[in-house]
Amino acid sequence: MDNLKRNRLNRVKKILQQFFGSLLLLLILVNLAILISGKSYIYFGLKNTYFKGRSGPDIDEFGIFKNREVKPGEFIPLPNGKDYNLKTLDSREFDDYSTIAFLVIRDDSVRYEKYWDGYSENSITNSFSMAKSFVGILIGCALQDGLIKSLDQPVGDFIPEFKEGNNSKLTIRHLLTMSSGINFDENYVSPFAYPAAAYYGSDIRKLTLSYKVTEEPGKTFKYLSGNTELLGLILEKCTGKKLADYMSERLWKYLGAKNSAFWSMDHEQGMEKAYCCFNSNARDFSRFGLLYLHRGNLYGKQLVPSAYVSESTQPAPLLNDKGAPNDCYGYQWWLLDYKGHHISCCRGILGQYIIVIPDKKMVVVRLGKKRDKIQIDYTPIDLFVYVDKALENF
Repeated sequence: MDNLKRNRLNRVKKILQQFFGSLLLLLILVNLAILISGKSYIYFGLKNTYFKGRSGPDIDEFGIFKNREVKPGEFIPLPNGKDYNLKTLDSREFDDYSTIAFLVIRDDSVRYEKYWDGYSENSITNSFSMAKSFVGILIGCALQDGLIKSLDQPVGDFIPEFKEGNNSKLTIRHLLTMSSGINFDENYVSPFAYPAAAYYGSDIRKLTLSYKVTEEPGKTFKYLSGNTELLGLILEKCTGKKLADYMSERLWKYLGAKNSAFWSMDHEQGMEKAYCCFNSNARDFSRFGLLYLHRGNLYGKQLVPSAYVSESTQPAPLLNDKGAPNDCYGYQWWLLDYKGHHISCCRGILGQYIIVIPDKKMVVVRLGKKRDKIQIDYTPIDLFVYVDKALENF
């Protein structure tokens, strides 16, 4: 009996040794692959995701990056309406999607506002891809300032890497409408794809310029974060300023924002992650919505050409990746026709939304930690919850 037990223990010991030996070998090979490929940012990504019990980015983690401050100007308070917070909205759906902020503005007055899980009107969280719309607005500012001749100006006028070959066909309009034909890989699972490399990496300029135009620009809508990063490079070049500084001088100081915003960068004194990572709060985010609600004119100052605002919120004449006419995207703004309303949206990957409903003179902001799946029409299912709540109650 003792020999039998001893033999079993030896077999178990051998199996465990083989398992841990194979695991060690796998870890060594994976580390070698990471080091050889030069993708050491993966370590930083793992440290701030799986080692913290998460599989992706978090709305509160701007502090793990270097940030450039976006300084505000004179604070202009958003007035509360006479019926401010008199209604109680059913919160079940808000809880289901881990909502942290919900704000409804109608007729330029705050009608409803609520925060969850210890967040407040001054809590700074990440906008994620809502920042794409903010960059799109800045392109309109640069156009108004005469720093960009037209939206059909070649990207090569600003970025030397786009002066030759297929790259020379690319224009600013192609980037704005997500029809660049560049071979960016918009994969949110692979640690080797552009989104992870851009988010956790330390040289977003070099990364972005390593991709090329491989398809005819201006034909097909294909949502790619790298397109917006290239717009950031163009703005940096044509303004001679860092993106956060131009945002501050051209918009943030005039929007009446209460707090500084913070734009995350790839490294100390580096470049802003234009495609994401503009960090602010619900009330100050709403000012971008108010700006577009008022066709680029806020508090008596025409900050963005009204014609540009109109173009931004109309579908670009493209085909989508299913071969049907594009009806969901303008100039870095998502679009939706719903219940007779033409709606424009800024959208972030964890359910960050600025929703503009012009015919209702309404802006809705929702911030949170989760969103639902995206439907065939490119719209996240949970977005309808927030639109319905606003329309039904205000």
